[in-house]
Amino acid sequence: MPVNLTLLPRPPRPPMSPRGLWRAARHAVPLAAMAWLTACAPEQPPAPPQPPAAAANETGSAPAGAADTEASVPVPAIAGSGEPEPRPAAVAPAPAAATDKADAAPGNPPLQLLGSEIPAGTSTRLMWSASRIFEGMSSETPVLVVHGHKAGPTLCITGAVHGDELNGIEIVRRVVQDLDPATLTGTVIGVPIVNIHGFRRGTRYLPDRRDLNRFFPGNPQGSSAARIAHSLFEGIVRHCDALVDLHTGSFYRANLPQVRADLGIERVAELAHGFGGMLVLNSEASPGTLRRAATDAGIPAVILEAGEPLRLQPKQVDQGVAGINRLLRSLGMIRKATLLKQPEPVYYRSRWVRADHGGVLFSVVRLGQTVRPGDILGNVTDPITNEQNLIHAPVEGRIIGMAVNQVVMPGFAAFHIGTEAQPGRQLALATETADSKTRPDRSGEVSDADNRGNPDTE
Repeated sequence: MPVNLTLLPRPPRPPMSPRGLWRAARHAVPLAAMAWLTACAPEQPPAPPQPPAAAANETGSAPAGAADTEASVPVPAIAGSGEPEPRPAAVAPAPAAATDKADAAPGNPPLQLLGSEIPAGTSTRLMWSASRIFEGMSSETPVLVVHGHKAGPTLCITGAVHGDELNGIEIVRRVVQDLDPATLTGTVIGVPIVNIHGFRRGTRYLPDRRDLNRFFPGNPQGSSAARIAHSLFEGIVRHCDALVDLHTGSFYRANLPQVRADLGIERVAELAHGFGGMLVLNSEASPGTLRRAATDAGIPAVILEAGEPLRLQPKQVDQGVAGINRLLRSLGMIRKATLLKQPEPVYYRSRWVRADHGGVLFSVVRLGQTVRPGDILGNVTDPITNEQNLIHAPVEGRIIGMAVNQVVMPGFAAFHIGTEAQPGRQLALATETADSKTRPDRSGEVSDADNRGNPDTE
């Protein structure tokens, strides 16, 4: 009996529930992401033509073996249209060489130093060997280099030219380690321990009892000290645009953190004022010092004094690091925010006050204290007779250096007083220093240019 099959019209689909919409979206997102990745990928060679039988079947699934071809990637349909979404055009990435060239456009050329090439935007540690010790083995000391991504000045920072001055070693380490070569403009070269021989022995001098800081710029055929000085100066300092030489007081004396500079030289004066908020003392460098040799070679150089020898003093180190960071900012090498400090006065003259008697020195003043003529600075007590002899301030000024309590001999330099110039006299005194740098003031008030009588001249 024939059966009459009548196709009834399909009832309308009920609206999709929120759960159904969420499920549909969950499946659609991976498909859309896949389509985006495919569109952004490099263009592939066209796939070989497929026979009609290999096309998608009636259910819309891809045939076997077609999963690796670009044509097999599903393309999501546009919601509500039932039509496939048009595929965006593929965009090829920029060539790597062009990208690298764009990044390097404002960059620094590689730095050639100590036989090595340092690329821009990198930091490294080199080894400098100035001499051979008597066993025939070389004695190397580290040289820390941060070569910035952008071109700019080269600042050199040297520490421990005297082997017992420890604060400068830590200042160099902290300044260099805090720099980012990717954001640095220019180059910073740090030599934390110049006098490695003295450092190992815990002494100021070289093994032959010579003071290294009296032999610059050195001589390749001279004494051991002269050869070390020549190696440092020609191998490293010649690459610098400016120099900061770090020191402390000598022979159990302490110095208030201060910058010493020959203010009669314009470029040196500008460098000194870049420290901002740090005491500046007008001082001509003695012949043979690293600062004098660098300045004579056209490289502005200053001394940063902080603390006393044979001690590592965190407060003085902090002040030294902060001062150099302010200098780097003033040179346009970093953009790090630094705390603004109250400007310190500039001292164009200074003098040492000496003990007239031998005995045990007891100080009653402290570093940084202001004194007036007649103020008691300390006393020297004879340990045998118990006789006490007072030391008075001869001038008005500020204690910028002093000896720690110890046994002293007559003539021992105990207190260093800086005298602030009167308003309107700064320029005149700077001109005096530039015109006559080796003439001592017969009144006893020495423009620290005459360093022959000073116990801590760098």
